[in-house]
Amino acid sequence: MINFVELSPFSKSVLAWIKKIPKGKVATYKQIATLAGKEHGSRGVAWILKSCSRKYRLPWHRVLSSYGRISFDSKTHNFREQKKRLASEGVIVDTAGNLNLDKFQWKKFPPKPKRIRGQPKMFS
Repeated sequence: MINFVELSPFSKSVLAWIKKIPKGKVATYKQIATLAGKEHGSRGVAWILKSCSRKYRLPWHRVLSSYGRISFDSKTHNFREQKKRLASEGVIVDTAGNLNLDKFQWKKFPPKPKRIRGQPKMFS
């Protein structure tokens, strides 16, 4: 069981969403931030991954940049480790760390907000 005592509501939500990413699929930092309720919280997601991956056993390797690219420099151990883990799940990553988001991205997005009857579209 995850101990969420010291975490903010956003952090708790980010951890929960990251744990839900299925094997063989990836999500972007922005996608996780949006699902957690803060569309512009991509950097927060990156910080949570950096600081909590080991403690909460997160599948950190399944989270990528919005360009469908591994965020680590290609010469680093972290790059090679992320690429290896993704490959072991059947995700095809090229030598530069790019992959096809159309094929491998987790198709989970937040529901679109319902428009209030009579409210102009620009406010929905």
